[in-house]
Amino acid sequence: MSNLVSAERLSLMLGTRHILDSVSLGVSAGDRIGVVGRNGGGKSTLLRLIAGDGEPDSGRLTRTGGLTVGMLSQADSLDPGATIGDSVLRGRAEHEWAGDARIRDVMHGLLGDLEMSALGGHGTDVRSLSGGERRRIALARLLIDDPDLLLLDEPTNHLDVEGVQWLADFLVRRRTRPEHALVVVTHDRWFLDAVATLTWEVVDGRVESYEGGYAAYVLAKAERARLEAAAEERRNNLMRKELAWLRRGPPARTSKPKFRIDAANALIQGEPPARDEVALASFATSRLGKDVVDLLDATVTVGDRTILDKQTWRLAPGERTGIVGVNGAGKSTLLRAVSGDVPLQAGKRKVGRTVQLGFLTQEVRELAEVAGMTVIDAITDVRAYTTLDGKEVSASQLAKRLGFSGPRQQTRVASLSGGEQRRLQLLRILMTEPNVLLLDEPTNDLDIETLTSMEDVLDGWAGTLLVVSHDRYLLERMCDRQVALLGDGRIRELPGGVEQYLQLRHDQQQRTSRTAAAQGSSATGSSAGGSSGAASGSSGAGSGGLSAAEERQARKDLARAERTLNRLHEREQKLHDQLVEAASDHARAAELDRELRGVQEEQEAAELAWLEAAEKLG
Repeated sequence: MSNLVSAERLSLMLGTRHILDSVSLGVSAGDRIGVVGRNGGGKSTLLRLIAGDGEPDSGRLTRTGGLTVGMLSQADSLDPGATIGDSVLRGRAEHEWAGDARIRDVMHGLLGDLEMSALGGHGTDVRSLSGGERRRIALARLLIDDPDLLLLDEPTNHLDVEGVQWLADFLVRRRTRPEHALVVVTHDRWFLDAVATLTWEVVDGRVESYEGGYAAYVLAKAERARLEAAAEERRNNLMRKELAWLRRGPPARTSKPKFRIDAANALIQGEPPARDEVALASFATSRLGKDVVDLLDATVTVGDRTILDKQTWRLAPGERTGIVGVNGAGKSTLLRAVSGDVPLQAGKRKVGRTVQLGFLTQEVRELAEVAGMTVIDAITDVRAYTTLDGKEVSASQLAKRLGFSGPRQQTRVASLSGGEQRRLQLLRILMTEPNVLLLDEPTNDLDIETLTSMEDVLDGWAGTLLVVSHDRYLLERMCDRQVALLGDGRIRELPGGVEQYLQLRHDQQQRTSRTAAAQGSSATGSSAGGSSGAASGSSGAGSGGLSAAEERQARKDLARAERTLNRLHEREQKLHDQLVEAASDHARAAELDRELRGVQEEQEAAELAWLEAAEKLG
């Protein structure tokens, strides 16, 4: 493979800190490289240097002649006075972009459809859009331009689970020309595993290279640590022998040592212990009792949208549940309904007497009251000690586990970065010792190292956990159960996890497309029937040009289809309730899931029958 970019001994200082220290690396044609590392460690800086946006203090960076480079940065570079169509398509003629399957794929995947309806249409001004929507436009424009070297800085920010899945598939399936290469900075571990063939870790001014995606990177890094530990142990053994010889030798050669060399820390062999789910559930039950939070026949609306429509949902002690759904489906609203912050329009919210609820929202405004405190004071202001994994842990110890070193604990809260404020927010909540924890997008602004530390802390936390996240890896790592909001007012169990959610969304979109097509045909048929209405009316025909007998039959078919749909809806709801009860019985859950799929297939057939009857009636 030809080298597209070569970097030799790149160095860059920021103040007194080495961001890059004599780094040498290369990007070859066909590479798909994921870049990981701590926040502020130099990942985005490295990407900008590769793009040619800035110069290193020393070293040399060369690019192949004629190489086209495109970069998605975290800064907004769109013209606010331009329309969405102009920003994305850059003046391309309609026949040019409409006839290109790759461009159509980008528009469907990121903008809703060819009309860009998800963002308001071609003529919508960019200035009226949110930051996340503008970022999707910038990503769509870059993918349509299709440069040889694609540099992406946190491309999954503001994308939901479906969007992340689509982007991973697109980068692997569509960018297949021999001269293509990709370098992507991301904290999304599932995305990294799905896309990357090589992983760079930016750490302490160095760039360490590992073959494969996230899973391969973790294994390779552990193996390197093991080998380094073995080499260090051999060195220490040699030093011990030398010290022993010196101690036995003539006194003139050395004074008697006042210390002993400790053996190198041994790398823990095998996998780390999994969560003891039985013990945690037992402890959670003793803290919570049988009742946690129940939503009974609950209806929740926001404006004219119905988030929940007569849904019953019971949370169990020790349950760890992830909530997935499209943006705007009401996931955060569901959390607030569970917490009691959003009132129910109908139904009942029942809360156990011993429930102590902690809620990590997406806002950090609650830290304003402690902005003048140091980190450690802001934590001990809540409590000095807490219990985790059955052991008493001090505020300082817990802060260290979540990335606040000793000196960093003395930093003022107002001086913290967004990711650090997020960590502090979680620490303060954990110190309140909640037994029900609601987390709304907990991965925002967190790097991979902090994410793994957070997961490690929560592995030893006993209580009921409810997580809203687009981070597929985190959902599958932390949660034993997933549910979905599809925008139809129902809470759906996902025994098959995120994969099942993606399939449900695909089926839902297919049904929507069929309905739209049928309604279009119905409108055409009504228009044609209207033009001949005078002639048919004189012969006693019914609606849409039907005879009286045909109209009666169509109405019977319509009523039959409606009854069938109502019956299937009730059956589906019962199956969802049974799935909740069978959450711990995998065999029963799988059987119920198969039955549920059969009911959903019957619903599709009934919907088509209803549409056919409705079309006849006009």
